Amino acid sequence: MTGTSALNHIQLAAALEDADLRVLLMVLVHHTGDLSWLEPPFCPKRDVRLIPDPGAFLPDDVQERIRNAALDVLTAGRPLALVDPGDELMQRMMSVCLGEQVPPEYAALNREEMGIKSRFIEGPASPKSLRMDGHEVLIVGAGVCGIALAFSLQRMGVPFTIIDKNQDVGGTWYVNRYPGCGVDTPNHAYSYSFAADYRWSRYFSPRAEIQEYLARVVDQFGLRSHIQFGTRLEQAAWDEREMGWRCRITDSKGTHQRLVRHLVSAIGQLSDPSVPPIPGADDFKGDIFHSMHWPQDLDVRGKTVAVIGTGATAMQLVPTIAADAESVAVYQRTPQWVRDIPGYSDPISDNVQYLLRHVPMYAAWFRFNMFWRYGDGLLKFLRIDPSWEHPDRAVNIVNDRHRQEMADFIASELAERPDLIDKCIPDYPAFGKRILLNNNWYQTIQRPNVDLVTDGIENITADGILSRNGQHRKADIIVYATGFKLTELAARLNVTGSDGQTLKETWGDDGPAAYLGLMVPKFPNFFTMLGPGSGPGHGGSVVFQAECQARYITACIMQMHQQRVDAIDVKESSFESYLQQSNAEHEMLIWSHPKVDTYYKNSKGRVFTVLPWRFVDYWQMTHDPTLDAFKKYFAHKSCAGAAYATSLNEE
Repeated sequence: MTGTSALNHIQLAAALEDADLRVLLMVLVHHTGDLSWLEPPFCPKRDVRLIPDPGAFLPDDVQERIRNAALDVLTAGRPLALVDPGDELMQRMMSVCLGEQVPPEYAALNREEMGIKSRFIEGPASPKSLRMDGHEVLIVGAGVCGIALAFSLQRMGVPFTIIDKNQDVGGTWYVNRYPGCGVDTPNHAYSYSFAADYRWSRYFSPRAEIQEYLARVVDQFGLRSHIQFGTRLEQAAWDEREMGWRCRITDSKGTHQRLVRHLVSAIGQLSDPSVPPIPGADDFKGDIFHSMHWPQDLDVRGKTVAVIGTGATAMQLVPTIAADAESVAVYQRTPQWVRDIPGYSDPISDNVQYLLRHVPMYAAWFRFNMFWRYGDGLLKFLRIDPSWEHPDRAVNIVNDRHRQEMADFIASELAERPDLIDKCIPDYPAFGKRILLNNNWYQTIQRPNVDLVTDGIENITADGILSRNGQHRKADIIVYATGFKLTELAARLNVTGSDGQTLKETWGDDGPAAYLGLMVPKFPNFFTMLGPGSGPGHGGSVVFQAECQARYITACIMQMHQQRVDAIDVKESSFESYLQQSNAEHEMLIWSHPKVDTYYKNSKGRVFTVLPWRFVDYWQMTHDPTLDAFKKYFAHKSCAGAAYATSLNEE
């Protein structure tokens, strides 16, 4: 947006009372080109909270000067004086906005994130010029990743189809419908850079709103006609003769074969529920299910509910149902570190909504603030310091301070129930597992009808759960809030590579591994989005990762088209080099700490799910790929005019 019509003086004056002044300062720079707004006395102080103080710790008189200037400028209706600040000025603006020095490499990234500069590759091809009959790309999954890739491919004119076993888009946001389900990333960062204008009701939105947002994006950009719902990929095998993937697909009409050039797994990491093998589960007479399969007509009023697990799901679910249920027993194996987020459930005021919708550049800088606060800032404090004198409780001195801050918060929340404090303070370093956000959790477990059980489960009975200490608690409903399986990922799709091995066999007991989290040797033209080693672990947004990977995949496909390459297969040397670097990096990070037992690790202790790099590093790694990391294959037409010859020719 390069300009604006004059805004209503009365509406704007009222809205500016709720403005985030660090954001408003950047708006003034764009609208006036006056860099004095980046100088004292207008410099905000650093605020590390996820939802920062809108006054930016500025004196009252300075705040008033900023609001008055914004009112005058924005009601004048003039075009932006500064549309794109470029990298150098962008770095300065980001640093002033945050009250801290932002490294220069973030400038180009955030110019893309904020829509100042396009993040997409240019030079769309004509679909008619692509050489394979039918659909060039088959995407499995219509969630966050599949939608991001579909948008990118459509821009470039690459034909594609998405298949999804569900009846609508959304992936994990479609299937997870338990009470309280929502996002734990600020949703102004949990949104696509190309569709950031959605009116979110809260800073952390509930599931239904995210699902509606994803459906809106699909419809807004005409992607729904490319999606086949109620459709499953049963099996896929690389066809060397045809240089493509021969897929067996089941839909409402039956099972049929489809040949595609490229196959993409966009099923993500949170789509296969993990249910622990607890003895006696089959004997239970009530309702028993994983949280992902919450019955939509289930009424917990007056019921005794047992919730197994105290991770992210339980912390959303239990506070939501506790007031209605007769009682809730929460079975905890491991306590979690919890971060307090004042304003977590607060609605976004109408005044702020007005600014987001009507003031050019306000939403962009608001998004940047949220992106940064849940981004790379934490990672440097998760590195293991070999000289740190208390390695049993923290990995470095700052991590120890974070630990103490969260321990103090837990103790203060449980001041009236000191018997719960030891049960709720973990013995592993803070941030060693996925950090959880407080959602009235500690108030909830102090309710008279809620019991936090830490004795371990012996077995499930016909009418409840028997703890290892011999105490039996009755239950009408048992909920497994036990997370998801991450050891198989894309291997669940039953994909067979060029050497005749399935992906599951290739990964074996050591767990999944992929070049850039995207490609596996001997699986040509196959990409696995949000694959091993690419999930956000220190913050960030899955949507950001999805857009990085969508650009990478699209760029590879376009380069193949331009170079007349039929297949690419990541070189073993490229794969091994990347894996060694990733493993070495993880060995120096908190998730490798001996006290940290998490689903991030495989059975041998290797961290295989989360990203070891800063998000800006991964953005750079995936931004402008070449085909140098791959074996390139060319097929030749036979004299008989067959579509492809039987032999492969490696460059």
